[in-house]
Amino acid sequence: MSTPHTPKVPGLRRVTGKETRRASGIAFIAWTIAVYDFILFGTLLPRISESFGWSTSRALLVSTLVSVGTAIVVLAVGPMVDKLGRRKGMIISVGGTAASSAATAATVGAASLIGVRSISGLGLAEQSVNATYLNELYEVTEDEAIKKRRGFVYSMVQTGWPMGALLAAGFVAVITAIFGADAWRIAFLLATIPAVLVALLCRTLKESPQFEAQHRIRALRREGKNDEAVALAAATATVEQTAAPMKRIFTGKHLRNTVVLSLAWLLNWFGIQTFSVLGTTVLETGKGIDASSTLILVVLSNIVGVAGYLAHGWAGDRFGRRNTIAVGWLAAGVFFAAMLLGPSNPGYVLVTYMMGLFFLLGPYAAIMFFQAECFDTDCRATGSAFIGAMSQPGAIISGFILTALTAASIGYSTAALWVGALGTVISGVVVLGARKVAPPSASEAMQRAQTITEVQ
Repeated sequence: MSTPHTPKVPGLRRVTGKETRRASGIAFIAWTIAVYDFILFGTLLPRISESFGWSTSRALLVSTLVSVGTAIVVLAVGPMVDKLGRRKGMIISVGGTAASSAATAATVGAASLIGVRSISGLGLAEQSVNATYLNELYEVTEDEAIKKRRGFVYSMVQTGWPMGALLAAGFVAVITAIFGADAWRIAFLLATIPAVLVALLCRTLKESPQFEAQHRIRALRREGKNDEAVALAAATATVEQTAAPMKRIFTGKHLRNTVVLSLAWLLNWFGIQTFSVLGTTVLETGKGIDASSTLILVVLSNIVGVAGYLAHGWAGDRFGRRNTIAVGWLAAGVFFAAMLLGPSNPGYVLVTYMMGLFFLLGPYAAIMFFQAECFDTDCRATGSAFIGAMSQPGAIISGFILTALTAASIGYSTAALWVGALGTVISGVVVLGARKVAPPSASEAMQRAQTITEVQ
């Protein structure tokens, strides 16, 4: 009697320390360039407004509609990355940054500007793409030091936000000095060059082993090789799913984290919008700090932001990411409240504002990695991108509330307290409701794969 043929099935491919470090470096550069384009628009919006002859209210409306378009694009990125792969997602997101910059330079009015700046959502989504990609690489890397301190290593990638913001501020200063205040089209056109170069660099990345395994299992299923698919699923601990990724994140074990983390992001962006995006308004209007001192504070805030990311990435590895995020945001709310309620002495404002930003921005190094850990491979990018997209509704809602409260003549400082500081504190409380989902074991993967085979 002949024995049944059992196909030889390899496990996940090796990920060397060199590949892991190289991928982390490219992800850092990609995120820096994406932020650079994102911040460039906010920095140059006054110049764009002057060029088209818009009023302040019209410019704010355009900015709000851009946020809506950006959120829609970010939501579309997650399912795309779960279908096409992490490597292609990196290429597309950075390529979208290049396209957005180039198209912005050619806009002729509000409608075209809203349309092309919505494309920048691809660049903004790069954050969730690289979190998904690196989470999977760090999980199986042969570099034990990176695997043990993965949160801290990823926090280095996240420092691309303040670095990109500093690059954008410096670039605008140089371009304006050379070409004058009307040089915003040149600024966006030149910004295309580094984005294209980084997109080409992303082409050299390898796909994550987990997605490769998932892709191969699906191919085996289509070919009718169910026994091989079952064996590969068991060898790689891949839990197969038949539901669409967007549906998966709202069912079963993922529902709670999707809802809790989405709400936490939305509320925390009340603080981001108030103290980071509109930070100069808070300092000048709310605390009476002069414009020259405000510029110095903005530069220092980005430097402090780098330290905040690294500190919270380290703390997340040591004390748990969820608790680190909660403590950070609670502390941020307290420091911002102290700044707004305290004296307008520049030294006091500097310390409280810097500490507020340290604890407001830093936890994003932990939450990006935490939310990627909360989802299975088949819907990881979708879940992370959906949660991240809630930043835009948060920005829009908080902007409207700030405007309404200020119009009611209660004072910008008081409005910032109730919207920014309180929103930040509540977000820290809300995030405690999230729970980490353990990765599937090989036995769970085998059981799920066999069930799918029986159904087929």
